[in-house]
Amino acid sequence: MDRRKFLQSSAVAAGLTAAARESLGAIAEGPAKRVGVIGTGWYGKCDLTQLMNVAPVEVVSLCDVDSQMLSEAADLVEARQASKKRPRTYADYRKMLAEKDLDLVIIGTPDHWHALPMIEAVKSGADVYVQKPTAVDVVESQAMLAAARKYNKVVQVGTQRRSTPHLIEARERVVKEGLLGNVAFAEVCCYYHMRARENPPNSDPPANLDYEMWNGPAPMIPYCGLQHPRRWRAFMEYGNGIVGDMCVHMLDMVRWTLDLGWPQRITSSGGILVDKDSRANISDTQTATFEFDGLDVVWTHRSWGDAPDPDYPWAAFIYGDKGTLKMSVNKYEFFPRGGGEKLSGTPLFEYDKYPTDVTDKDDLRLEQHVASAIRGHMLDLLANIESRGRPVADIEQGHISSASCILANLSMKLERTLEWDAENHRVVDDDEANDLLARPYRGPWEHPDPDNV
Repeated sequence: MDRRKFLQSSAVAAGLTAAARESLGAIAEGPAKRVGVIGTGWYGKCDLTQLMNVAPVEVVSLCDVDSQMLSEAADLVEARQASKKRPRTYADYRKMLAEKDLDLVIIGTPDHWHALPMIEAVKSGADVYVQKPTAVDVVESQAMLAAARKYNKVVQVGTQRRSTPHLIEARERVVKEGLLGNVAFAEVCCYYHMRARENPPNSDPPANLDYEMWNGPAPMIPYCGLQHPRRWRAFMEYGNGIVGDMCVHMLDMVRWTLDLGWPQRITSSGGILVDKDSRANISDTQTATFEFDGLDVVWTHRSWGDAPDPDYPWAAFIYGDKGTLKMSVNKYEFFPRGGGEKLSGTPLFEYDKYPTDVTDKDDLRLEQHVASAIRGHMLDLLANIESRGRPVADIEQGHISSASCILANLSMKLERTLEWDAENHRVVDDDEANDLLARPYRGPWEHPDPDNV
């Protein structure tokens, strides 16, 4: 990406305001942002390469606990960036951040490693792009928000539905125009068969993986091959199951589309109801109801069987008294009640500008509809870094969506509805639930404290 092409990027298609595009112009005239990446696996590289596609950055540092993955990422950066410089590599994010020479840090680690590096990154003086969900427990996520505000850093969360061009269009064209009428109910769902079904035996970690550091603050469970790479979501020790992985996107999309804040009550039920033989310990079936003021949003996932609507296996459905809006990563459709014009939209593909969307090999290739969304998300982040504003998926918005999903899992575990006091970040009259808002950390790692970040 050279500077002359920077402003020919997908800024307008990504839904950026005129002020944001002006901020991007200022970036184009200034020095290249110095970038570091913590977690150089699939999505860490995907986020990084899309940033490199739209902005004149210099990638100076990479960090990963898998030495092979780290070396391959350094090869990729060296080949692609304009300077052809090879980035420095680190096995410990603390050593990378101690250099204090980065403007922007991308965090693409497994979920259990989001909080500590993000907090340390803003302390070091960097702005941050952190993948969703923000954290594994509510207090971690709260501490991330507190750190961003204390150190006055811009933090974008990877809930990129907010920067997806066809979904921006649906929000503006349908919701903002009032075509839905009164809205009092929404459904969000995922019916992908994405839960691990294997039951592999314990084994030694590969020589290139520092499994002790990979576990970090999470419980040390025996390595079995499912943990790394990319399959750690089979275990609640490292994440929040399909709710934390997929509901967070769709719930966040509905919250953004309808301008919703915190839910007041959260109820969830489910468990491992079908696949009882695999090693995975996340639910294969779960329903959660998020009660907002005058509106319920109901989540369902099943990692077995068929989707009720085969065109929308991972989606949101917003119901109004004047019509229904269906939204997914692949399209949106609006159906007015009683006749009238149906509206629809599809993803923005930019193969002419970004041929690597097609030509990249498997460990970099996204579903192609996601590429323009990540580019828009990165442009929005850069614009707000320049203006010192709040990006579209600001850490506070990411915290609300992520913590709501974590609370859904706590509700399922405790088998009762949780009433949430957002101002005090407590479950009302439920000491047992409040004791679960922060998970135990494995030593020597210490759980972050929102009041002392």
